[in-house]
Amino acid sequence: MNDYIKADFFAAADSLKAEGRAEYELSAPLSRCCTFRIGGPADMAVWPGDIEALSALVCAAENSGTRYFICGSASNILFSDEGFRGAIIFTTKLKKICVSGNTIHAECGAPLSLLAMAAQRASLSGLEFAYGIPGSLGGAVFMNAGAYGGEMSQILISSEYLSPKSGKISSLSAAEHDFGYRHSLYMERDDIILSAVLELVPGDGDEIQRKMDENMDARRSKQPLESPSAGSMFKRAPGHFTSALIDGAGLKGYKVGGAEVSSKHAGFVINTGDATAADVIALTEHISSVIFEKYGVEIEREVRTVGP
Repeated sequence: MNDYIKADFFAAADSLKAEGRAEYELSAPLSRCCTFRIGGPADMAVWPGDIEALSALVCAAENSGTRYFICGSASNILFSDEGFRGAIIFTTKLKKICVSGNTIHAECGAPLSLLAMAAQRASLSGLEFAYGIPGSLGGAVFMNAGAYGGEMSQILISSEYLSPKSGKISSLSAAEHDFGYRHSLYMERDDIILSAVLELVPGDGDEIQRKMDENMDARRSKQPLESPSAGSMFKRAPGHFTSALIDGAGLKGYKVGGAEVSSKHAGFVINTGDATAADVIALTEHISSVIFEKYGVEIEREVRTVGP
């Protein structure tokens, strides 16, 4: 092992793998693990198969001094070209979904589109906005994801989380999340979201499906879904649509290396095939500079950078 992956953590991952409760890969290319298709190798990538395995890995990392990062579908993340020194623990295998009455209880790795489809099959309305968002439930709660007039804060009842230092599992009520625009209390804490309970309203299954299809058609027509990206690159600036500012500044199609401002939607930076994280950062810094010079508006990246 090395200074970032300790022997006790590796032993814990190895034991869970032997039990069929986790998978891992050494020198794992992070470009294969994110929607941006950018990133160097992580010393180790681990995929726990159940909540208890995730908790055991976090406990082993904390106790051994292993450097780690918890990640869902990595649809809103830019990994460093140098990768990540330590272990990336992916939650994508934690995707159990349980529908009961008007509520859905799901694990953190459940894809939002699968949640929306589960709600539609149960004739429950409220998750239509999430259909087509390429993220997981944990990430959506973490950043209060939203689209087309809906967001997680409107439907969340509670979430369950793991406190890494103590190993204790607790819960937060909806009011305790301190939700705001692309913000929740979790962004200020080290706690790891394990699951969430959503409250929806009864509706007509066909009408729910129609709305989901309408949202998906809008995504396909307006967003560069055919190209690797991390979704909206910037948060909405107060009083402004950031994509409109970028478009108005004539930056559609502007490139740095393999990173390009999408000509289809100025709010997206796409990987044209060989983009590096350095390309993306240089491009976003240029965009921010131009927007400030032209409009006097400061814009903030929505995509998180991780590593090395």
